[in-house]
Amino acid sequence: MKVLSFATMLTLSLLASCTTAQQAQTQNTTPAAPAPSNTFVTWDTKMVDLGTVRKGEKRSLAFEFTNTSGADVQIDIVDACDCTKVDFPRGVIAPGGKGKLDVVFNSAEKDAAETIGINVVFKQTDASGYPRIEVVEYKFEIEK
Repeated sequence: MKVLSFATMLTLSLLASCTTAQQAQTQNTTPAAPAPSNTFVTWDTKMVDLGTVRKGEKRSLAFEFTNTSGADVQIDIVDACDCTKVDFPRGVIAPGGKGKLDVVFNSAEKDAAETIGINVVFKQTDASGYPRIEVVEYKFEIEK
């Protein structure tokens, strides 16, 4: 009986080591994928601090960017809260070209400090076929 259980244990350990070696060999032969390039546009700043804003006051700010993708880019949609109006370039921006979002914030409906995100959706897609989306933000404190 001892010989049978010893033989069984020996067989199981050999099978386990073969499986582990095969997995290790499979993992080592898979080539590493190149790191994806996240460089699309480069923003001068992605966050603007407006400081303290009086309730009802309007503030203007801008977000400037450079096309660092090596191909033409174009903004499709800009989405932000109702308190934020954004004017953006409608045409194509060539490689190395610059663009600017002109933003006007109206604090009339705000009662507390907040960080507002502005979603910039480009017509170009990423490697997976999804739209390129960049987010810029501004924050403020409210003085009532």
